[in-house]
Amino acid sequence: MRLAGPTVIGSSVVAAALLIAGCGGGSGGSSIAPASKPLRSGSALVNSSTTASLGDILVGPNGHTLYVFLKDTGPKSSCSGACASDWPPLTTTGKLTTAGGVSTSALKTERRSDGTMQVTFDGHPLYYYAGDLAPGDANGQGLDMFGAKWFALTPAGKPITSVQGPFGGY
Repeated sequence: MRLAGPTVIGSSVVAAALLIAGCGGGSGGSSIAPASKPLRSGSALVNSSTTASLGDILVGPNGHTLYVFLKDTGPKSSCSGACASDWPPLTTTGKLTTAGGVSTSALKTERRSDGTMQVTFDGHPLYYYAGDLAPGDANGQGLDMFGAKWFALTPAGKPITSVQGPFGGY
């Protein structure tokens, strides 16, 4: 279900949504915290998955949607601090692998300011969104936060910009 609403979202609405999303608990709840950490084996799998709202998209090792930040103009991330809390980078300490038709040669890593190695696709840093609580969620699609928009990617690495996000068109 999509909610109709304004294109621009006040920071208090986003903060409230993140707070509510982070308050889940019990055995059925899930957490985005593992998404910002490397897999135990140290490798990072970038795969494709089909979602109802966006079609075929890139997903990380945990099956969560991966995004690009339009403020990033090259492989160096411009998202740190509070930004990286809301948009955890996909990091790895080992081998990069792909599945689902994703090009292995497009995957690289770039050292972040905190020393971790962030996975890039075709020269663009990859991020999760803290508001995506389960595989298939794409709640970050089209959001304008921290100075630019965020978009999910096709398996070919193209930002999906023509699809409406959870808060209406853009």
